[in-house]
Amino acid sequence: MHTAYITHPACLKHDMGADHPESPRRIEAIEDQLIASGLLPFLDHHNAPRVSEAQLARVHTPGYIREIFAQAPSAGLVHLDGDTAMNQHSLEAALHAAGAAVHAVDLIFSGRAENAFCNIRPPGHHAGRSSSGGFCIFNNVAVAAAHALEQHGLQRVAIADFDVHHGNGTEDIFHDDPRVMLCSTFRHPYYPYSGAHSGNEHIINVPLPAGTVGEGFRAAVTEHWFPALECFQPELLLVSAGFDAHREDDMGGFGLKEADYIWVTEKLKDIAARHAARRIVSVLEGGYALHALGRSATAHIKVLSGL
Repeated sequence: MHTAYITHPACLKHDMGADHPESPRRIEAIEDQLIASGLLPFLDHHNAPRVSEAQLARVHTPGYIREIFAQAPSAGLVHLDGDTAMNQHSLEAALHAAGAAVHAVDLIFSGRAENAFCNIRPPGHHAGRSSSGGFCIFNNVAVAAAHALEQHGLQRVAIADFDVHHGNGTEDIFHDDPRVMLCSTFRHPYYPYSGAHSGNEHIINVPLPAGTVGEGFRAAVTEHWFPALECFQPELLLVSAGFDAHREDDMGGFGLKEADYIWVTEKLKDIAARHAARRIVSVLEGGYALHALGRSATAHIKVLSGL
């Protein structure tokens, strides 16, 4: 059974400016490292389809969706918030990014893949029901979770988010939906300045101080994530795969290494094997130090693929 690798050329055309850290080079950095490692030819390649408005409307309000379509420019940049902008290609990129996550779920439930990695942008986990933020327009992993619940009849979907920033948009969408468990580690206090006190039985927030290294990250995940996931017994495991907690990423202020991403991926694979028939969909979130991003994502994908 193959690992699906899903992306789309439109994701390379979304550009928020020459100095913006969330740049097209992020996708290229991952692909370059996959080529250098010899792994890319062994993945099952797919072009991401466009997400439908009905699929978006499972997690975003109709008014917000209309607003994004209306603001999409024909030229230049339009700023949705202080961090997030759209050029003439951004709407198409966002639609294919969310579509990649939906397609990954469908590939797995059709038996054509065991797991999947979506190398897409813009990222998604800061996008809430009716808000953009943190470089995010649509919440890709949330769209995938809602699709799995509604289209494939699941009762329990878990999202593991190891990005250095709290997935406030994902929490906003699923805070009151016990069918979805969100397990999130993040630096606190830090953007988006949320998550420290908003958890519940199925929102497992684990704030960590600046400077946290692998030992602290592993201890927190072992203590808080794993017991919750074992009790929840997810039928599908989604991953918000942000690699900005790497020690080389100046924006993050954490000290993780590739070995830590390998470790957490192996542990999540074990949980998925016990409860979710090995079904995992991983979706790219942050990671802005390009060499570290490429190495870390490749290490993550290598574990997913078993190669």
